Amino acid sequence: MEGWPAVGPAGAPVLSVRDLRVRFKTDRGVVKAVDGVSFDVGENEVVGMVGESGSGKTVTALSVLGLLPATASVTGEIRFRGRDIRTVPEPELRAMRGSSIGIVFQDAMAALNPLRRVGTLVAEAIRTHHPATTRREVNAGVHELLARVGIPNPVARARQYPHEFSGGMRQRVMIAMAIANDPPLLIADEPTTALDVTTQAQVLEVLGKVRARSGSAMMLITHDLGVVAGVVDRMLVMYGGRVVESGTVEQVFNRPSHPYTVGLLASLPRLEGDRSRRLPRIPGQPPSLIDVPAGCAFHPRCSFARMPDPCATKEPVAQAGSGPGHVAACHLVDEVVAARPAASR
Repeated sequence: MEGWPAVGPAGAPVLSVRDLRVRFKTDRGVVKAVDGVSFDVGENEVVGMVGESGSGKTVTALSVLGLLPATASVTGEIRFRGRDIRTVPEPELRAMRGSSIGIVFQDAMAALNPLRRVGTLVAEAIRTHHPATTRREVNAGVHELLARVGIPNPVARARQYPHEFSGGMRQRVMIAMAIANDPPLLIADEPTTALDVTTQAQVLEVLGKVRARSGSAMMLITHDLGVVAGVVDRMLVMYGGRVVESGTVEQVFNRPSHPYTVGLLASLPRLEGDRSRRLPRIPGQPPSLIDVPAGCAFHPRCSFARMPDPCATKEPVAQAGSGPGHVAACHLVDEVVAARPAASR
């Protein structure tokens, strides 16, 4: 896809997360929203985080930014360029948001203040971190940012309100606000949700051009495997608050080694083959994060599960997949690999 340059091996990570666990106490019990997640995001690298709704993707992203409510219990390490974000004083952390780490929220209509003009919203992102900037410089910056994300006639559009923009254009405004200070890390949380396919492609192209221009590292969070296919360098597949498989896009798409990943990929529509056949589906529902099944959280929905032992009794550890850096947290990786069609092994 245009704007997504080839990226070599990552150097020292911009973001390093180790054994992240997030808990929320509720009247019904403790929600294990994130349960032992670890990953790195390297310089100029795009890491995709995929999985069904409720798998812990957004909570992971909000943890990085320190935006979880006070009721959340967070343990583990979240290091941005070597510094543990969880130890940063709140005033300094507020300064880091937007200047060092930008975020594109998943619901632009809810994230944008409907009572303020678009230009004012983007200007605030600039003034917050550069209070000495003159009004003329801020206005010029706003118009340049809106033009950079592909909004036509930026001078006139800056005077309009969010409700006067389409869904795709509102998402572009969110991107403009997120990149106003050229942060070295950009988190895009479901940036294409509720957009049609054409608009999705346009938004992804804008993000790609942003990355090509600034060299920012990026976390792309989505439930749509089609979105990550031509965009990310590495991907994490999440289920029940845990990472169940990780590797490069080629490794995960061509040689999936966890039954959940196999099921997700099988449910994608394809141009070739018998179009009259129904798409395969993963039976059942994602688990309640208050009552996560013992052992492997996916075992109640897994066609490979060996019951009761080990799948329902022992939590699986990561095992090597098809190549360096490719791992899957499954007791039966060898059986999953052996069951794949020969062309995909």
